[in-house]
Amino acid sequence: MSPRPTKPPPAGIPSESLGPFVGATLKAQRQAQRLTIQDVATLCGISRGMLSRIENDQAMPSLDTLQRVCRALGLSLANFFKDYDLPEGIARHVPQGEGMKVVRRGTKRGHTYELLSYDQGPQKLFEPFLITLDDQSEVFPRFQHPGVEFIYMLKGRIDYRHGNNVYRLKPGDSLTFQGDIPHGPERLVQMPIQFLAIMHYGGVSA
Repeated sequence: MSPRPTKPPPAGIPSESLGPFVGATLKAQRQAQRLTIQDVATLCGISRGMLSRIENDQAMPSLDTLQRVCRALGLSLANFFKDYDLPEGIARHVPQGEGMKVVRRGTKRGHTYELLSYDQGPQKLFEPFLITLDDQSEVFPRFQHPGVEFIYMLKGRIDYRHGNNVYRLKPGDSLTFQGDIPHGPERLVQMPIQFLAIMHYGGVSA
């Protein structure tokens, strides 16, 4: 017995994977506008049963039918397909307070370095830290590392040294500098102090 031939998709519909996307997107758009299947079917001039089959991936509309439904929903075809076939991508989500705690040289007491993300692979491109300082008694070392560092102040006030220069930083201030010049906190002026420190290595092994 020869296998049953598969039915080709209607003209203008390029991919079998498009059916679930079309159905789910039409349903989501209709529900977002609080319209019933009958409402949309009446507006675009197709049967309620056909629209229901389209939404449930039981029928594939022609482009003409799909355009009529989109018009009934106030959508252009271009806007309807804007999220179709997007690359999956890779993202790393770190919930509040769940970053990796890191102890840096000379910062064992009263200071928290929370690593918010990290690169996987042979080379580090960047490291974003949320740094909290709440103890004045410790003497700070100077740090040096490859690449560029960016600091953005969130809380408190701090005198921050970079080479021969000292900068008074307050909430909303930022500082960008070369990481290979000795740098670090000079004086904790007003606590608690919290700032973002993002180190960009540019592909250089750190």
